[in-house]
Amino acid sequence: MDNIIFIGMPAVGKSTVGIIVAKQLGYRFIDVDLLIQEEEGKLLKEIIREKGIEGFLAVEDRVNAKVSVRKTVISPGGSVVYCENAMKHYKEIGKVVYLQASFETINKRLRDAKNRGVVLKQGQTLKNLYDERVRLFEKYADITICEDGHSLEDTVDAVLGSVAV
Repeated sequence: MDNIIFIGMPAVGKSTVGIIVAKQLGYRFIDVDLLIQEEEGKLLKEIIREKGIEGFLAVEDRVNAKVSVRKTVISPGGSVVYCENAMKHYKEIGKVVYLQASFETINKRLRDAKNRGVVLKQGQTLKNLYDERVRLFEKYADITICEDGHSLEDTVDAVLGSVAV
């Protein structure tokens, strides 16, 4: 249980906050989206285009569920909360930290969802996706850190204060 796993919407800062937290704790850092791209030999948006959403989620579940590390900050993609095996695995190997931000904050930060490899169903808006995922983030979170109105430093301090490793 000595890992920290960040969940949250795309553009919430899972990787940015994760790298800083890892440095502060002397932990390793893993961006699982990069592991997926490496394993598949393709960009996330290409995997989604070729395999469809369900196919992508199967890849995401498989790759996340086999992450085997200690003293590591793990940053999976925002859609990992649809992956039951992965989330069960993460709950067993660490503390799951939900980096929470309002829809308005996410919408401001996220310029082009499709180009970022965000899993959007046909006709689904970013707001629909946000509302759908918030319930899942809350379900899996051991700790919730609200970012609205806070600087990056404030968020990092809140994470470090709450994980007490």
